[in-house]
Amino acid sequence: MSTPSATPKEDVVIGIDVGGTGIKTGLFHSDGRVLALRRDTTPSNDAGARSLTGLVVEIVRWAYESSRAAGYAPLAVGIVVPGILEEASGVVGHAVNLGWRNLPLRDLVRTALDEAGFTLPLAFGHDVRAGALAESYPRAGDTVRHNRIAFVPIGTGIASALVENGRVVGGGLAGEIGQLRLTHGPFRGQTVEEAASARAIARRAGVANAHELADLVRADSAEARRIWDDAVEVLAETLAWIAAVSGATRIVVGGGLAESGDLLLLPLSTRVAQILSPMPTPEIVKARHGDTASARGAALLARAVATGEERAPSPQDAIGTPAEAACPDQAVTV
Repeated sequence: MSTPSATPKEDVVIGIDVGGTGIKTGLFHSDGRVLALRRDTTPSNDAGARSLTGLVVEIVRWAYESSRAAGYAPLAVGIVVPGILEEASGVVGHAVNLGWRNLPLRDLVRTALDEAGFTLPLAFGHDVRAGALAESYPRAGDTVRHNRIAFVPIGTGIASALVENGRVVGGGLAGEIGQLRLTHGPFRGQTVEEAASARAIARRAGVANAHELADLVRADSAEARRIWDDAVEVLAETLAWIAAVSGATRIVVGGGLAESGDLLLLPLSTRVAQILSPMPTPEIVKARHGDTASARGAALLARAVATGEERAPSPQDAIGTPAEAACPDQAVTV
């Protein structure tokens, strides 16, 4: 490792978001700045948990080298994963897209890091709940205080999390909206995730990813438009359910599909309003941090465990400047 001449400042944390197809890692400063970003492919189900823990060790080694080259030393690492899990035990009960059942992931990662000589504190949590925390900070220009915010990332899978007065609500099964089965329409019998996730609609269109599908929609492909509109309908009903049950006044849409911007958000907002009428309609906005929200949330968990707090900081007492979380993504990307 390259070591700067000055004593490193211990003011950065490592946030690792393990997704169904990709892993996003960031080095985050206490004021919200991003020092470096890294993306990796999630090991396949057949590779087993050992491949994942080995990759986590490699990622942490990279983070050490990157942070020390910039004059910092990591305080802690946070890792967040999808599925049904209990943060207290560190066990993933079931992660559909990763093929995990009753996996003691936190202990496995802890052992692998210790064996590699990385003894820094480790935080463990749920990817969507962590992302919700990161996305719940007030936005620049807000004139209304949103006490109840839902975060819905749409990527390889679909899930949701609710933040109420700065605290993430629920655990265990809470938020697993993507696993609900549809009871009517062309996707009857399928789950929300099977019908409308970014991976599902890309596969249905025969393209590599949802970004390519969005490009086809913009190019006026009739088949692409049909697939897109079918997904919007399922997603609109899903968001309407969330709003009606939770009373959320803002729904933040994240994940890869949200990167299509207004192509998704405008028809989604219109359809949600139609479904909920005459009830009030929540504001539907794109996640400000794109697909890095959960990595940022993992970093918040890491900072909490590093400082001995029992919970991650909320938007009311968080590190750094809350507005816009307040960090431009000024980072070195690997």
